[in-house]
Amino acid sequence: MRSKIHFPVFYFLLLLLLVRVWLPAAVIGTNPESLPLTAQRIATLPAGEQSAWRAYFARSETLRVADEKFYTDERKAQSLTEPLVPTRGRSLPLKNPDTWYASAEARRYADITVSFQTPAGGWNKNTSFTDHLRRPGERSGYEHGYVGTIDNDATITPLAFLAKVIAATAPSASAPYLSAFARGLDYLLHSQFPNGGWPQVYPLEGSYHDAITYNDGALVNVLSLMREIASGQNEFAFVSAADRARAAAAVTRGLNCILATQILVQGRRTVWCQQHDPLTLAPTSARNYEMPSQSSGESAGIMLFLMEIPSPSPAVVTAVHAASVWFQKNALKDVIFKPASDDSGRRLLASPGATPLWPRYSEIGSDRPIFGDRDKTIHDDVNEISKERRNGYAWFGDGPKRALDHYRKWAQAHPLAR
Repeated sequence: MRSKIHFPVFYFLLLLLLVRVWLPAAVIGTNPESLPLTAQRIATLPAGEQSAWRAYFARSETLRVADEKFYTDERKAQSLTEPLVPTRGRSLPLKNPDTWYASAEARRYADITVSFQTPAGGWNKNTSFTDHLRRPGERSGYEHGYVGTIDNDATITPLAFLAKVIAATAPSASAPYLSAFARGLDYLLHSQFPNGGWPQVYPLEGSYHDAITYNDGALVNVLSLMREIASGQNEFAFVSAADRARAAAAVTRGLNCILATQILVQGRRTVWCQQHDPLTLAPTSARNYEMPSQSSGESAGIMLFLMEIPSPSPAVVTAVHAASVWFQKNALKDVIFKPASDDSGRRLLASPGATPLWPRYSEIGSDRPIFGDRDKTIHDDVNEISKERRNGYAWFGDGPKRALDHYRKWAQAHPLAR
């Protein structure tokens, strides 16, 4: 006998189907907090690893206290209840003719740059080093709450700029720039984690600022600078042999960190996250809408850096080939992310023949694109996040295309071992 569906049940099932079709995509998760580096967490490490991490953490705390005291004492001496705020500005010029770095204007910029160096030896981001000398009681950076950082090319660009001025300046006039460069190099070397990574902010500030930071190319930018310093060529010829050796060792440790943090899925290497936990190396979150994931833009930058190594090890070759496989698999074709005609904000729209795009974040395991919002919700449809976040963040990009274009030639010279 054939079974029959009771009439009301049939309509109930039909309603469920229509609801499934018409309702927007559901929230698929909540972005977890990124864990800071703490003494308590260090105590959970294997006994043999704790000593180096305790020494690192203690040095960071000493520098943090000293930084805070310096600025507090200055404000008190100036009878200021709030610090003065410097001018927001762009990066220092690094592509001017060599002769320009011997000019009075270049030296003025160098003097300003030196004046804004933090007591710990780093520099802040988004701050003008071409406007005025830092005033007593003025923060060392435009960004509130930050001191030294490698975010947005901070610290890296000031050091590269000072090196160019030093190379173009007579030894009798370069002493303050040499001193600032030495302190800045020490800052970067001291801020490197025992496992080779770098935090976004140092001295440590907590939250995601303590994570190993690939975001916006931060760690790769540090390694690129260290590699130039280690070479001792061009404007870095003044660097001592001892400091060149320290920089080279830092590059080796940083490269090991990159290889150790490449995300594994079912035993296969894929790409990298924007941030990785300093102790576990696991992908971790940053801001509310930046979740643990596979991050295409940062991974493309890492892949390009690895392909610049003159004689890559088998481990580096394997890492690059694996990343290329992942990029080729997850390219989005014939689409473009742009404002819709109905003024509803940016949307992913069909565009035959368009340059391939990659989602900024892909879910680890499934590779599906994922998107975050300010309330920490995670979505699998960019159209379901708030209009403000949809319009105000780069959810798709074509950065991996450059890496893949370079890879085609690189792979011929470095085939994957069988």
